[in-house]
Amino acid sequence: MNLADRELRILFVEDRPEDVELEERELRRQGLHIASLRVETYEDLIQALGEFKPDVVICDYSLPAMDGLAALRLVRDRLPEVPFIFVSGTIGEDRAVGSLKAGATDYVVKDRIGKLPHAVNRALRETRERAERQALEGQLRQSQKMEAFGQLAGGIAHDFNNLLTAIIGGAYLARIELPHDHAAQKELEEIDKAANRAASLTKQLLAFSRKQVLQPRVLDLNVIVAEMAKMLCRVIGEHVSFSQKLQPGLGRVKADPSQIEQVILNLAVNARDAMPKGGNLVIETRNVDVAGEASPSQSEIAPGPQVVLAVSDTGVGMDRETQAKIFEPFFTTKEAGKGTGLGLATVFGIVRQSRGHISVCSEPGRGSTFEIYFPRVDEPAQRYKSGFHEAVPKGGTESILVVEDEEPVRNLICSILKLNGYRVIIAGNAKEAMASNPASFGSFDLIITDIVMPGMSGGQFAEIMKAANPRIKILQMSGYTQGTIVNQGELKEGTPFLSKPFTPETLLRSVREVLDEDPANG
Repeated sequence: MNLADRELRILFVEDRPEDVELEERELRRQGLHIASLRVETYEDLIQALGEFKPDVVICDYSLPAMDGLAALRLVRDRLPEVPFIFVSGTIGEDRAVGSLKAGATDYVVKDRIGKLPHAVNRALRETRERAERQALEGQLRQSQKMEAFGQLAGGIAHDFNNLLTAIIGGAYLARIELPHDHAAQKELEEIDKAANRAASLTKQLLAFSRKQVLQPRVLDLNVIVAEMAKMLCRVIGEHVSFSQKLQPGLGRVKADPSQIEQVILNLAVNARDAMPKGGNLVIETRNVDVAGEASPSQSEIAPGPQVVLAVSDTGVGMDRETQAKIFEPFFTTKEAGKGTGLGLATVFGIVRQSRGHISVCSEPGRGSTFEIYFPRVDEPAQRYKSGFHEAVPKGGTESILVVEDEEPVRNLICSILKLNGYRVIIAGNAKEAMASNPASFGSFDLIITDIVMPGMSGGQFAEIMKAANPRIKILQMSGYTQGTIVNQGELKEGTPFLSKPFTPETLLRSVREVLDEDPANG
């Protein structure tokens, strides 16, 4: 924006009103639109810095009631980024140089007042450039922080997820085997809760660092919002009014449906917490075309057709300082024990990994609006089944081959499947599975295989099995991150996938879905 196109708040620290009038006239003559305030005492300066919030401070060097350098120190302490310009007829070259060393932005002598507009414009331009540079440095630090979290989460993900799978499944089996009224049932329930919280934490860290495994599908966001409506009403409570504004003929997007559900749920919960005394929650969808010359708020959005998902509330809102931190992991405005600070960080990671962009508009006391932009795709929407309406998983009688190199996880899967009626054969790796009984491969209805294993990978093994029996179903699983299994070509798009750690219910539900799926609707 041209500096001449906006009104500047200029604070004059000057005891002579006629000098202020002269300086204002010169600034206006050069095309600057100004709103000004004059003070001449230390107390008035303190009040003006807090209430007037100037864009520029212009100060006489010698004042009857205050020393110019004292005024400079006060401004630098209260508003360190605001330009401070000395205008004086008595400053002298030595004092001028000393004032610059003390933190002044510039100085102008009164008999050359025509230079003042240039000094103001230059100071504001340098302040703006400095702010932009600091914003870029902040983005770089955020990127580096995200990468560090990604390396940490990715480094522990595989082993940690296998351990959690065994803990969650072991607690499940123990609870089934013990009588309902057994004294250990309560302790087992607490183990299950703790392990699931740990699993959720790992998934959130992977989401923030954009390393989780996604299974993208072509989606209609209107369908997802509509499907989630009843569940959202239960989550936000009766004290919050919920409404939808869904644009007819909404464009399609390509994303992981379970992750989009997580984004909507996290934003809705965040909005609910911002309205403890009640309010309005609105979810809106619309088509937009982002022009090549994007606005500053859209500068990171690729030009072209986009689909916007907006979540708005009438809650407490946020100031700019809070908005700058909300997507950082572990940042929270909630009191200790009431939040992990990972909800919005998770949303940020999911959106970015889905090639989207998220922004927030908020003011204290006036609520918040989160807008998410997804690139529009020209493909028909695929079948969508909400993860929030899942029935109790059913068992079956089909034959299943389980190939998993981690013995505790392998034995756990075998036990859960057998308890639910399936016929199960297990193998520690692909080579062992192929050497055990090749003649039996045609009798299997499903193969559950880990992706990353010693020797032959699960993906390679699945291809060999498919070639031998095209009718066989495949369910792949892994505790590794996106980069390890997808970027290496080990998981093809559309392949059924089960992410570790998983609960027994999730395992059984995934198995049933794969077995029941019509190949034509894959």
